[in-house]
Amino acid sequence: MTEAIEDWIGRTRTQKAMVEAELLRRYAAAMGAALDVEAHFPPLGHWALFNDAVDPADLGPDGHPRRGLFLPPIALPRRMFASAELRFEAPLALGEAAELSTTITDLRRRSGRSGELVLMDTERRLTQAGALKILERQTAAYREAGAPTPAVAETWTGEGELWRPRPVDLFRFSAATYNSHRIHYDQPYAREEEGYPELVVHGPFTAAKLCGLARSLASKPLKAFSFRAQAPLFVGQAVRLRGGQDAATVEAVRCDGQVAMTATFES
Repeated sequence: MTEAIEDWIGRTRTQKAMVEAELLRRYAAAMGAALDVEAHFPPLGHWALFNDAVDPADLGPDGHPRRGLFLPPIALPRRMFASAELRFEAPLALGEAAELSTTITDLRRRSGRSGELVLMDTERRLTQAGALKILERQTAAYREAGAPTPAVAETWTGEGELWRPRPVDLFRFSAATYNSHRIHYDQPYAREEEGYPELVVHGPFTAAKLCGLARSLASKPLKAFSFRAQAPLFVGQAVRLRGGQDAATVEAVRCDGQVAMTATFES
């Protein structure tokens, strides 16, 4: 009898890591943040820690660790980081051990424009010496292959901080977060297998840039930050990072005027 993916709800794993300054410095360099991480913890810098180091035989065709290890064996081929909500309870201490507990909290089947869809929620609790430092709830989307994504024309030159991610920027962010998803560095795979017109900018990369903007706009350290991806961004094309319509919102706008990611923050 085949195990239902819903049977994976409630599965938990715990990982341990040192909060190393050099790992955070590489992450800060990759995303363009201050390298003095001892004084300025980089935006969402905990993503440089606790990353899956699996045997090459345990990689799936897309470069992620194969499904069925910790994540459920969802048959849909495409995987995307859809959204996250984070609460920052206390600063992480550099040079000290930390623990990350990740629990699959929900799996939902849906039908979308591209066909069948599965949404997976995970809760991540990052602690040091038993004290909660960061509470994060992530949602990943799994979908059918669908039709190829059309190329994006640069037709919009609005206001906001200009960001034009290059191939080397995507490579360094992949390296800093140990993200081996092939859509970020393998152009033939991105085009021929996943139907994208170009290399895809990491959702977490865009989220980290928006978190940095939110921190610069906030009057105090952030207590919370949440984001939702709405459209893909592609290498070499202009992105505008700017404040949203409300005071506590920021957004990344694609070169065709499409809002690619929205985020809210609390300070």
